[in-house]
Amino acid sequence: MIDIKSIDSCESQIGIIYINKTSDEFLAELDNKSWYYHRLRFMSEIRKQEWLATRVLLKKMLMTEKKIIYTRSGSPYVSNERFCIGISHTKRYATIIINKWKRVSIDIESISPRIERIQNRFINRKEKNNLSIKNPLIHLLLHWSAKEVLCKFLDKKNVEFKTKFHINHFEPKIGLWSNFTANEILGEKRRSFNIQYNVTDDYVLCLLV
Repeated sequence: MIDIKSIDSCESQIGIIYINKTSDEFLAELDNKSWYYHRLRFMSEIRKQEWLATRVLLKKMLMTEKKIIYTRSGSPYVSNERFCIGISHTKRYATIIINKWKRVSIDIESISPRIERIQNRFINRKEKNNLSIKNPLIHLLLHWSAKEVLCKFLDKKNVEFKTKFHINHFEPKIGLWSNFTANEILGEKRRSFNIQYNVTDDYVLCLLV
């Protein structure tokens, strides 16, 4: 299953692919197999599926096969193209965002209670006090996902999510696109960002343009 949609509010295209095939099946959908062999031999089967599913998704979105390359810091870009791209994957899903004009980032997280066990690593006291009573698990996942998106967007590594990013109070909405604001406190200035998000039965998705 591949879902491709345009998000008019941010002039971006988003694709989501359901990872339900073997790595050999995904590889069969790609034409330039020589681009991939040298990387695949070092990966587990699950990692191969995620990695190849992303390439298949990009091919569907662009209607042609392009090579994904990574900078030294780990940010993706597409060979011989000027547009900006963001990539994320989680259990059973991978997603890509493309924007012709602006830097973008995206994060997708499967809905699972495992996030509750590590919440003290990324939730500060004020955020914890503001957690939704109605949907606490979804709210936690959105906090984590939004901070992942900020980290990718700012191209930063080893950032302490709990102290350097703050999610402002909001009540999560289910089943429709919405947004909330977040602040970063990495430098002297406290910058604010508008995070767009969507919550489905299987995952939460956050993006930043």
